[in-house]
Amino acid sequence: MSSALTDLFPLPIVQAPMAGGVSVPRLAAAVSEAGGLGFLAAGYKTADGMYQEIKQLRGLTSRPFGVNVFLPQPETADPAAVGVYAHQLAGEAAWYGTELGDPDSGRDDGFDAKLAVLLDNPVPVVSFHFGCPSREVLDALRRAGTLTLVTATTADEARAVERAGADGVIAQGVEAGGHQGTHRDVPETDGSGLGLLTLVAQVREAVSLPVVAAGGLMRGGQIAAVLAAGASAAQLGTAFLATDESGAHDVHKRALTDPLFVRTELTRAFSGRPARGLVNRFLREHGRYAPAAYPDVHHLTAPLRAAAARAGDAQGMALWAGQGHRMARELPAGRLVEVLADELAAAVTKVPGHPAGGAGR
Repeated sequence: MSSALTDLFPLPIVQAPMAGGVSVPRLAAAVSEAGGLGFLAAGYKTADGMYQEIKQLRGLTSRPFGVNVFLPQPETADPAAVGVYAHQLAGEAAWYGTELGDPDSGRDDGFDAKLAVLLDNPVPVVSFHFGCPSREVLDALRRAGTLTLVTATTADEARAVERAGADGVIAQGVEAGGHQGTHRDVPETDGSGLGLLTLVAQVREAVSLPVVAAGGLMRGGQIAAVLAAGASAAQLGTAFLATDESGAHDVHKRALTDPLFVRTELTRAFSGRPARGLVNRFLREHGRYAPAAYPDVHHLTAPLRAAAARAGDAQGMALWAGQGHRMARELPAGRLVEVLADELAAAVTKVPGHPAGGAGR
C-alpha cells in the first residue's frame, strides 16, 4: 500500500464502517488509538449528523480516522413490486403497532451535502460504498488532503475504481456482513459473489492499487492470510460489532454467538439490496419476496426494524453479521485490536521459512 496510507495507522487493521448506529465515535476512536484505522459510517445520517460525529471523534482522538459515504442510487425500482411487498408487510406493521415507512424518502442519502462538509472540513480518509464516485469527486478530495478508498466486489469493479483515480480499493468478499458494495444491483447475480481470498487474488492481478481485504475476518491468523494473498490491510466489521464501544443494540450483540442463530444468509428482505445477516424469522418469511428496490425497501422497513429493536425482538431486527459471527469476542475495541495484532504476529512466525522461527516446524 502507498506509504501515504500506511503511514496513517501502524497496524494493518481497519474497523469497517457499519451504518445504522454501530460505528459510533467512541468505537472509531478506540480503534485508532490502538493503532488501527477507525471509521465512522455516514450512511443514513444527515450531513449535519455526520459533521457532529466527526467533531465528537476529533475530541476523542488525534489519530487518523475515516468516514464512509454511500453513493446515490439510480431509479431502478419497480413501484408496483414495492407496493406488493408493502402489502405483504402489513401484518408486520400491525404486529409491531407501527406504520410502514415511505419508500420514496430519498435515493441520494444526502451525498452532495456530505461531500460539501468533507471538502470544507477534510478528514484523513473517505471510503465509498454502493458504487464508484467520479474522478472529479476523488480529485476534489485529494486536493483537500483526503485519501480515498472504494469498495469493489469484482475485478471489473476494481478496474473502475482505479480508472476513477482512488487511492485504494476495498475488496469485499461474499463472506462480509451487511450490504454487499456492488456498483450495480443486478438481481441475476445474487449469490454469485466471490470468496475473499479468490477476490483479493483477482483484484491484485487486475489493478496496481493497494488492496484492503474485507469479508468474514475475525482472527489475526485470517489477517495474516489476506496479507499473504496480497492485501495491504484487513477490514473487520462483525469482529468489532460485539465490542464494548460498538453502538449495536445489545440484542444484536448477543445474537452473534447465540446458538439460536446458526447461520447467515444474503437477503433483500430488509433493504432491497443483498446484505448478509443472521437468519431470523423476518428473513425466512420475507426474504424470497423482497424486490430489488434499494433504498425503497430500506425506507419501507425502517419503522418495523426500529419497533422490533425497541421490543428487544431479535426475530424482527436486521441482524447484520459476517460468516465468522460465532467467533465474535466481547472485548473493549482497543483490546481487540491488541489481540488481533498479537494473533497476526504469531501467525506470521509460524510460516515455514520465516526468519522469526517458523522454519522446519
